[in-house]
Amino acid sequence: MDFPRRALITGITGQDGLYLAELLLSKGYVVFGLVRGQSNPKRELLHRIIPEVKVLTGDLTDVSSLIRVLSIAGPHEVYNLGAISFVGYSWENAALTSDVTALGVLNMLEATRLYAGSDMGKVRFYQASSSEMYGKAQEVPQTERTLLWPRSPYGVAKAFGHHMTINYRESYGMHASSGILFNHESPRRGPEFVTRKVTLAVARIRLGLQETLALGNLDARRDWGFAGDYVDAMWRMLQQPEPDDYVIATGKSHSIRDLLDVAFAAVGISDWSRYVTQDSTLIRPAEVESLIGDASKAHATLGWKPEVDFRSLVSMMVEHDLANQKHLV
Repeated sequence: MDFPRRALITGITGQDGLYLAELLLSKGYVVFGLVRGQSNPKRELLHRIIPEVKVLTGDLTDVSSLIRVLSIAGPHEVYNLGAISFVGYSWENAALTSDVTALGVLNMLEATRLYAGSDMGKVRFYQASSSEMYGKAQEVPQTERTLLWPRSPYGVAKAFGHHMTINYRESYGMHASSGILFNHESPRRGPEFVTRKVTLAVARIRLGLQETLALGNLDARRDWGFAGDYVDAMWRMLQQPEPDDYVIATGKSHSIRDLLDVAFAAVGISDWSRYVTQDSTLIRPAEVESLIGDASKAHATLGWKPEVDFRSLVSMMVEHDLANQKHLV
């Protein structure tokens, strides 16, 4: 195999893409990032914080553009992180979510297969699967063998991509692995996601910039980890001699109330009840009540374990948002 190693990341402007690019660059990779269109608002962010990434324009809904990008990048590893990833948005735009988050996986797999040609070992492929595929969880905790029962258009789309990745692995001998990642957060998380929505609001409330925070279901429980830890698991999967699927999770579950406890405590507020309101319009049409993952397989095979715990993660995010909002005071 030629050196240095070359990697192509779709969805590179998201939190996972940014952390993964930094990790791969630190390991000496040449990193290419797929960006959709010239007007992508996050393109400038990518250039500013990780200028070493080589940006290529393409679209997960256009196979021909993906084949062109692959021929330019010449990657040894492809990380397919691109998706419409906000679950709530998927009910409003189920068709678009399906086109990008489901069929986009098929397009990327097919483009990679065509690029690799008869040498299926030429490229190793990672698919970003999701714990949202479990939805109405049939067992606790969830493992790689737990029945998928998605409860959102996003979860359904991710399940399609997950099974398609397995199909390409079994049909064509592709080194294609899926990481079933449970919720993972960071200061780079978009403000539409509940964790960042909370930490940003807490920072603004502490600084006097905001009075209240509206949320939906406060009793929903998730297995939350740090995105910077989880991208290391992605890389480890593609270093294995055989492709496989792995649950990546902390194995610990927390409710939205727990999230509020830790976030408000980080700014010295012990009783958050007077700052938080419940808005029924923010409750999902089909709720996922509780998710918790069993990452035993990843521990044993990949040698991977999370390093940042829940309290440290939330405090990190609050501190970041405090620092970023202070100039508005």
